[in-house]
Amino acid sequence: MSTATKGSVEKAGKGSSMFATIVIPVAFLICILIYMFVLGSPANFAGGDSNNHPLPGNYLGIVYKGGIMVPVLMSLMLIVIIFCFERLFTLTKAAGSGSVENFVRKVQASLSSNDIGTALNACDQQKGSVANVIRAGLLKYREVQSDTIMDKDQKVSAIQKEVEEATSLELPMLEKNLVILATISSVATLMGLLGTVIGMIKAFAALATAGSPDAVALANGISEALINTALGIGTSAIAIIMYNYFTTKIDGLTYSIDEIGFSLAQTFASKN
Repeated sequence: MSTATKGSVEKAGKGSSMFATIVIPVAFLICILIYMFVLGSPANFAGGDSNNHPLPGNYLGIVYKGGIMVPVLMSLMLIVIIFCFERLFTLTKAAGSGSVENFVRKVQASLSSNDIGTALNACDQQKGSVANVIRAGLLKYREVQSDTIMDKDQKVSAIQKEVEEATSLELPMLEKNLVILATISSVATLMGLLGTVIGMIKAFAALATAGSPDAVALANGISEALINTALGIGTSAIAIIMYNYFTTKIDGLTYSIDEIGFSLAQTFASKN
């Protein structure tokens, strides 16, 4: 694997880490501001006071009454959405231009006719992570063809090692930030339940303080508390669905890499 390729991968990795470091606090700040000035706007509440009940049918006010956990859950939702778009962009770029399946077949056909130049041109046209790995394997393939020191088994082993090394550099970029989606898929539901429990405690405490049963106040308190559960479950559901979608896409790309890597080794063993 060339030093330039390693450097570009490391640079991309640092850029992705910086992206995550910036996005998370900014998302929290944005959602806190939305909670305070949009959801908590006096226009959403009776008497123009955010301490009063929300106006009938005003969902912004209802969400605001969900309590302190609402901006946290909104932040988690925003983070999930941002990283979903980021992963979609990264995986689309990693797949390269055109169909990966057609690219793999084109490279296999070039290998069958021992036309390494055409295969390399296909990699240049396809681009992306799959093409980067295959290009590294093809360059090693061409290099060992002219090697007079190593025997056939050593040459095949060298090609396989080059493909594995290139794959190990590309895979972390494909999987990066998925751990954030996996974490939020579990944490969001728990945070939602925590917010609901806190809201229920406040609702029953207020009811006890009032001294007389107030069904309307209790119903309002419970509905406001359940806002947290709704936000938590919704965020968790999106995170789980997208995490599974991205892992499936990555599995497809790694399968293509494995397939063409196996073809490289087998073709060399049979033709040399």
